[in-house]
Amino acid sequence: MRPMLDDRSRNLLKTLIERYIAEGQPVGSRALSKFSGLDLSPATIRNVMADLEEMGLVASPHTSAGRIPTPRGYRLFVDSLLTVQPMKPDQAAMLEGQLQAESPHRLMSHAAQLLSSLSSFAGVVVTPRRAGVFRHLEFLRLGERRVLLIVVSPDGDVHNRILQTDRDYSPAELTEAGNFINAQYVGLDFEQVRARIKTEMTALRDDISALMKLAVETGEDVFSGANDAVLVSGERRLLDVSDLSENMSRLRRLFDLFEQKALLARLLDASSQGQGVQIFIGGESSLVPIEELSVVAAPYEIDGRVVGTLGVIGPTRMAYERVIPIVDITAKLLSTALSHPA
Repeated sequence: MRPMLDDRSRNLLKTLIERYIAEGQPVGSRALSKFSGLDLSPATIRNVMADLEEMGLVASPHTSAGRIPTPRGYRLFVDSLLTVQPMKPDQAAMLEGQLQAESPHRLMSHAAQLLSSLSSFAGVVVTPRRAGVFRHLEFLRLGERRVLLIVVSPDGDVHNRILQTDRDYSPAELTEAGNFINAQYVGLDFEQVRARIKTEMTALRDDISALMKLAVETGEDVFSGANDAVLVSGERRLLDVSDLSENMSRLRRLFDLFEQKALLARLLDASSQGQGVQIFIGGESSLVPIEELSVVAAPYEIDGRVVGTLGVIGPTRMAYERVIPIVDITAKLLSTALSHPA
């Protein structure tokens, strides 16, 4: 539940966070008086700060009389106090020029590089999930209750998986199952096949349908290794961020995050469920594993369908008003370029 603040408290919290983002030092009463534009006594400012601290929006480091924002304070700031700065026309034109129609992979790689160079943090693009479409499927009996599943993709890649079945199948039954799938479902992805099998179950013998369901589940796994490909650019820029680099344990966790691409993909994929730019703040979102880290992310589309996500990963003390339009415009330009290939 968002705390209720009067205008004075909102103004002082906004000023404190903006000064902390700009300078990286705890903000004291004198700075708040100077930059807030409010004619308030130091005692009044201290009382407001005490109230904000009690609400969990700011905290007092032991070494300073000033205060810093908490993850909860950052959340309120980005949700209701932030004034987003439009991207400069020359930057927008440069972005559009860089993201012109070419191969999809190069487009997405360029997008990650641009996100990094414009934000000075790490740019990340989660590439579209590869549909589990197959051109041909075949079963071969290996032994009792062991069947080799052979899946040929539309581009000719051959994938083999061993199925452990509940009962033994004869070669004739395996041929029948393979022929049925190839006749009825070729060209569909495994998710579509799963749905079709569910509705057409009455037309299939129970023993054959059990084999086919197992094949569909395994077929989805065959293609999952190609899913969640993550393109990262500029992660080394985060070494220049003192909030992240001054603590070795934090630094190790940061680079563990970039090495574990599946975790990175899950983190960004959370934004694909929403509309437009979303912000995940460490310490406030369980998705972000480091308290001093924030993610600004947005989904991108092909022909109106969300296919992936992109974003900037940087410190919680980032200039959100500048990073948000960078992410927003990059997502829109990438969507356009992917939807209208040359």
